[in-house]
Parts: sequence; C-alpha cells; structure tokens
Amino acid sequence: MNEPTQNVWNANLYDREHDFVARYGKDVIELLTPKDRERILDLGCGTGHLTRAIAEMGAEVLGIDRAKTMIEEARKNYPQLHFEVMDGENLTFSQQFDAVFSNAALHWMKNAESVIAGVWRMLKYKGRFVAEFGGKGNVETIVREIENALDRAGYPDNIALNPWYFPSIGEYANLLEKQGFEVRSAMLFDRLTPLKDTETGLQNWLRMFANPFFKDIPEEKVLEILSAIERESRDRLYIENTWFADYRRLRVVAIKN
Repeated sequence: MNEPTQNVWNANLYDREHDFVARYGKDVIELLTPKDRERILDLGCGTGHLTRAIAEMGAEVLGIDRAKTMIEEARKNYPQLHFEVMDGENLTFSQQFDAVFSNAALHWMKNAESVIAGVWRMLKYKGRFVAEFGGKGNVETIVREIENALDRAGYPDNIALNPWYFPSIGEYANLLEKQGFEVRSAMLFDRLTPLKDTETGLQNWLRMFANPFFKDIPEEKVLEILSAIERESRDRLYIENTWFADYRRLRVVAIKN
C-alpha cells in the first residue's frame, strides 16, 4: 500500500489489525496467475505478504512501496525477496516486467494518469496489469461521516485533505484505453469487511487509513471527531457486535498492446 499524505505508516499495526488487506488480495493473485520465472512488479506491496505469495508460485517478483516503514517491515518479514522504496506515481525502472500487480494501493495514488503511464513503461509487449483497489462509492458511509464530523467540529477545510481516489469503471477504463491498454475485464463490487476488535475496530481503521483528514487538529479534538464518526456510523456499520467497513472494490485486468 502506498502511504497517505502524512507520509508515515505504522507497519506493525497494519499487519496486526488490518491483515484482511493481504487476505483478500489472494483472490487477485489467482487472477494474475503468475508463471514460473516471470518477472512481476508488486506495486504498493505494503509489508510484503502478497509479494511472498507471488514468489512462491515461481515468479521473480520485486515489491515497491512509497512508505519506507512498510518496505523496512517487508525486508524484515522476507529477507530473501527484493523490495525497494519507490513512488508509484513516478516509476523509474529501466527493465521491464511480464506483469504488474497491485492490491489495495492504487486508491492512494491520486495522479492516476501518471501511475498508468508508468505501468505502461514497466510492461513488456503483451504484458498484463492486474489490480484491485477502492472504486466509486468505496467507504461511502465512512467518508460522509468524516466530512460531517469535521464540519461540525469547525474544521471544514480538512475535508479537502481526502487522500483517496475512487474511480468508476468507466473513468478508469477510459484512462487505461487512452494510454493504449486493452481492458480485458473491469468489475466493481461490494465487500462489506469486518474490522478487528469489536469495540474499537472503526476507530482503529480511521487512525490507520483516514489520518490525513485530521492533520493539525489537536488530539483532544481528534478524539471527539472520532467518537462522532463512530456514533453516526453505528446504525449502518456496527452489525452483530462487529464494526464493518463499507468497501467497494474495482478489479481490472488490462493488456499492453
């Protein structure tokens, strides 16, 4: 996962409380179908768990992420694999890959055209781009209540600090085709996702993934805002004593022609 605007990730907390990110990503690896000795780039690799899974299928895989803390943790987890710190909006490798894979990362890269152009450069002819990330309507309830809580607390300007890019199928497919890709499949689907720790799951999620919204807000005010978000989201996202995130995922497969 590429890092949010505050430029810091707690990699240990990410692995401990949000391991569902890698767990759901295994379905995307099945779509990628890595082949023996293929060179594959894992774009936004986070702490490296899916990079390892791809390597176990025989591919030569390189994991990259903009977050230094994530790459440090990935190297610690899997010292036998290759990881580098690199911004997904500015890919600079001279070599090319048979495939580019990305799970739960592209929605952190708001300059989508630069990302797609970089992926194009990184791929060999007929190389494939397989990705899953937040699509239009992703965490819609959470975003709405974040914005409402910021506004009520007197921080409406912080709404503009939204770190995410959640495109529709049409919008993202158009960008891929404009670059020259042939879009083989694109699917938008709901994935209501349970969060760990039944009582503090939503606040943990907000601290990990929505922290950019709270920049320069005193901690005591942040606590009030988090409580307000939790209170207003409870009817929709607290189900049978468990907090859920109202994810919608966009999954794409495209070929470089």
